[in-house]
Amino acid sequence: MDIKVSRTEKSRLNVVDYDHLGFGKIFSDHMFSLEYSGGRWHDPSITPYGEMCVQPSLSALHYGQAVFEGIKAFYSKDGSVNVFRADKHHDRFNRSCERLCIPKISWEDFWDALYALVRLDHEWVPKKRGCSLYIRPFVFASDPFLGVKVSDTYRFMLITSPVGAYYSGGPVRLLTAPEYVRAFRGGLGCAKTPANYAASLMPAEVARKKGFSQILWLDGLEGKYLEEVGTMNIFAVIDGKLITPSLEGTILDGVTRDSAIKIARDLGVVVEERRLSIDELVSASKEGLLEEVFGTGTAAVITPVEEISHKGVTIKIDGKKERRLSQMLYDEITGIQYGLKQDRFGWIRKV
Repeated sequence: MDIKVSRTEKSRLNVVDYDHLGFGKIFSDHMFSLEYSGGRWHDPSITPYGEMCVQPSLSALHYGQAVFEGIKAFYSKDGSVNVFRADKHHDRFNRSCERLCIPKISWEDFWDALYALVRLDHEWVPKKRGCSLYIRPFVFASDPFLGVKVSDTYRFMLITSPVGAYYSGGPVRLLTAPEYVRAFRGGLGCAKTPANYAASLMPAEVARKKGFSQILWLDGLEGKYLEEVGTMNIFAVIDGKLITPSLEGTILDGVTRDSAIKIARDLGVVVEERRLSIDELVSASKEGLLEEVFGTGTAAVITPVEEISHKGVTIKIDGKKERRLSQMLYDEITGIQYGLKQDRFGWIRKV
């Protein structure tokens, strides 16, 4: 793409406290934008990060036709910037777009936009281990029209944010809420669209007020099979086997989930992608076979779970035991991301 670039007159980089980044609170100097109309994408530009002017009748605000992704870039030991699994994220982005009737973005345009923006704001990539540059691609319907229909115009954008850990307090506590449903087959559960996250807000608040970190979603039909956590996919290690819910159209095809599965299998771990009931988890805990539970996600990376509460029954995962597998997966994934381990899967693209 021939991207028109307008640089900021004054960078905000010097006021950022890189020792206290948090997550998603600070944004880099520039943003990328690409317009869609007349059946094609056009007018790519990079401008200073700032407010956008949209009409109150913006279609996406009223009917939710929007999709987003979350990608991370890392400061490598060789001084370059490593972008992790951008092609996998792009593939999921387009599958989400297809489900929401949004025109797809070609890989060439997607990568050109990401590359140009990260290269321009490369000084924003944190050098501290455990930190990264979070990249948020998103697309939304931009018709100024009140009516339930597929929009004729769209805007694709990229913004970036230097971030620390998503869960900064260590292992998390999860609560099931069978009275709430996240998704059914045929719905939007497998698409990374704002509607999925809006549906999770109230149950997540219920969990938080009860002292838990997040909701552990169960299936909508029977209310007994594990699906995912509000911000990550879920894994359990039972009697030496790594088990995670299979992709059946109701959960996200997580990029970190896929990475953990591939690494585990490469290291000789038995991995099962199948339906996993909360009752099986309770039984495994009682029998002493439940070794670990952890979540995976771009933001969360590998996050240990120390407790799950379900209908008054508490599953405790012994925090005194070594979390061998989750720690190994964390070390392998982050080692590849920061350029400390060999990229044997071809997951890194350099900026």
